[in-house]
Amino acid sequence: MAAALAASLPAPASAPAPAAPTYEAIPPSMSTAIDIEAEIPLTCVQLDALVVTKIVQHGHEAPSASAHGLLLGLDLDGVLEVSNSFPLPSQTSEEDDKSSKSIVRYQASMLRSLKEVQGDDNVVGFYQATTLGAFFNQTLVDTQAIHQERLRHGGVVIVHDVSQTARGNASFRAFRLTSSFMDAYKKGNFSASSLMTHRLMFSSILEEIPLKIRTNALASTFLQRVAAPSLSPCTSDGGTAGFGGSFSVLDLGQSGVSRSLELVSEAIDNYRTEDGNVAYLTRQIAREKLRAETYVAKRKEENAQRVAQGLSPLPEEDVSRMFKIPGEPSRLESMLLLGQVDAYAKSMESLAGLGLVKMFGARACN
Repeated sequence: MAAALAASLPAPASAPAPAAPTYEAIPPSMSTAIDIEAEIPLTCVQLDALVVTKIVQHGHEAPSASAHGLLLGLDLDGVLEVSNSFPLPSQTSEEDDKSSKSIVRYQASMLRSLKEVQGDDNVVGFYQATTLGAFFNQTLVDTQAIHQERLRHGGVVIVHDVSQTARGNASFRAFRLTSSFMDAYKKGNFSASSLMTHRLMFSSILEEIPLKIRTNALASTFLQRVAAPSLSPCTSDGGTAGFGGSFSVLDLGQSGVSRSLELVSEAIDNYRTEDGNVAYLTRQIAREKLRAETYVAKRKEENAQRVAQGLSPLPEEDVSRMFKIPGEPSRLESMLLLGQVDAYAKSMESLAGLGLVKMFGARACN
């Protein structure tokens, strides 16, 4: 009975097959704004006034030139907009492993806190303070190489010259590693032959990206008010209406020139020391290769004599196991030291030129 009733009922309609999802193409007008695959190359880096003030303050408060931190923002239509930043604690030489772990925890905590308050938490690079323009060092190269492999568009490093800011000229420059240097860095080969193959010099390690600073109307108005000369320096309550006059233009800058000269001499000494180490390793490699070649030639001569006497030749041995021939020394440290010498020399040139003009001006006034 149940079977008959079931047979008399209409067959259940089969469920319609789900339609395949359709994706609409991104309109051409928005293709530059929605750059999912990061195909648009960076053409400019834009810093907000807030980021500039944070970096300048950190560079002023940090000891020497150890100030560094992360940059946060977004890349849009080939422009890397840096809207926020936060400093990272300095890593001490003692207990480097423990200090590195604490810095990583601090960085993760800061990014998590920014995300909770709906702030920018997208890392786009880092900033580094320097003195007299010398920022070539192994730490900066290693950090930028890590960012360039993991971040969109490779990230950038903003170099802030503290010495220029102390003289009233805020110096900010954006850099990233070149493709030829990244190729050699990934292979871990900075021998002389590799440098010639990739055409690497200290000037081709980094490429500079144009940088501009964006300020809002409120910040621009405040800066114009501060920079404008005040007719009445004192207010009715005895306070100061604005900043007092600056006599920094009267400084001949001789102390900066002498300091630059000391740093140039120190960098040249470091380069000569590194060049001596490379030369020693090169001579050691040549000695080991000569010993291996002498052993192989002697073994071939013995085998020829044994064959002439009707004896079986001696078995060939693995020369690489008998003679530990080290690899060709890396020239990366030498290139970085040359970059430091070049930066110190250019800084000394600018300081000496400005000081010479001031000295002639002071002489003319006498």
